[in-house]
Amino acid sequence: ASSYRLQEECDVLVLVLSKNTEPIALSDFRAVMLATLRSLAPKDWDTEHEVAWNWLWENVERILKGQLGKPKSLERALTHFIASWSEEQAMFFRKELYKRFFALAPSGQDFFKQSSTRLYFLADRVVEMTVEMFREPRKMVQEISGLGLRHVGWGIPPELFGPYTSGAVESVRSMTTDDNTQSAFRFSLSLIAKILVRAVSEGSTLVMRAINTNQESAMKKAIAIAPRGKRAMELLNISVGTQSISPLFWSIESGSLNSARAMIVDLLTIRADRDVYYYGCDAMFTRHPDLILRLCNDASTLLW
Repeated sequence: ASSYRLQEECDVLVLVLSKNTEPIALSDFRAVMLATLRSLAPKDWDTEHEVAWNWLWENVERILKGQLGKPKSLERALTHFIASWSEEQAMFFRKELYKRFFALAPSGQDFFKQSSTRLYFLADRVVEMTVEMFREPRKMVQEISGLGLRHVGWGIPPELFGPYTSGAVESVRSMTTDDNTQSAFRFSLSLIAKILVRAVSEGSTLVMRAINTNQESAMKKAIAIAPRGKRAMELLNISVGTQSISPLFWSIESGSLNSARAMIVDLLTIRADRDVYYYGCDAMFTRHPDLILRLCNDASTLLW
């Protein structure tokens, strides 16, 4: 159980429900869902399950009731605030964000080595995402989960998301005194950060960490503990929600060819126990039917 995950899901649910124009009866949902659960598991369902469900929904309902009705006004305030920015205000936010972020987390400079143009683009994208989160919460959850998986490949520590969020929130606070605007930006960006941290945490497998080292020995050590039956998918697929990433393709894309070579060799190694042979070739080409073309274009040295 995770109270942080429950809060995250409730925040997203509030944004989704805010798009509904009809009245929402949360108490009716409790009764309908309870009856559904009873019918789905008639043999296993007992009073303990009923108490657990009621306790869970009471907490969810309490969180939702505290937020319902607020997203629309927050969205209007944030949209109006950002739409009114001049180029000077936008530039102030960009510079102030990184000034505050690097002051809170000096180690962040090791991961933001791009040009100022690129850093400013990222700052602008953060602002856009805060508005898009209000407008299309379901779509944004999927996009942010995918972004989180890419952050795993880039080796970004999840500890940096907090200072980055704080720097952005403090920058906006210095630009406006409107409580609704500040609350809207803080709520949206904090939710984005929660989803990113969860995606990075769930996607940070030993294999993905080994890719960042680009050492064959590290990759062999990372995959050595995987069960034979799951070994291939550890190298071919990591999922967070509905989003997935292939460690093999990521290693090729990021230039970690030593790691990619170790993965391909491992997938093409035949293993066996007393009953079954294990061979990752079929899984590899099922997951990536265009693997040979990709290798020819981006990593021809792995073909030899």
